[in-house]
Amino acid sequence: MPLKGRHWVMLWLGLFLGVAATVVARQTAAYQAASRIRRLREERGSLEARRADLQRRIRDASSRQVLGHKAEESLGLHQPSDSELTVFPVPSSPERDRP
Repeated sequence: MPLKGRHWVMLWLGLFLGVAATVVARQTAAYQAASRIRRLREERGSLEARRADLQRRIRDASSRQVLGHKAEESLGLHQPSDSELTVFPVPSSPERDRP
């Protein structure tokens, strides 16, 4: 039995609805992916700012001025004066003098 005109219309209508549903599903998935990417970029920006702050705090805490002050307070150490410094000369070895 050959297909009549109304059958062809129903077939094309079904095909159109299937394609339209596929397009809508893909656009919805793309919108959700774009939203997730935006949130992840914002989170990355805040994490990078936190990392920079922590690195700055580490540099500040490990500076000679801060460590010297803490050593003076907690360990009772002090900065050596010139008379307390001793310089040890390094003897030259014969192997170093060879070209």
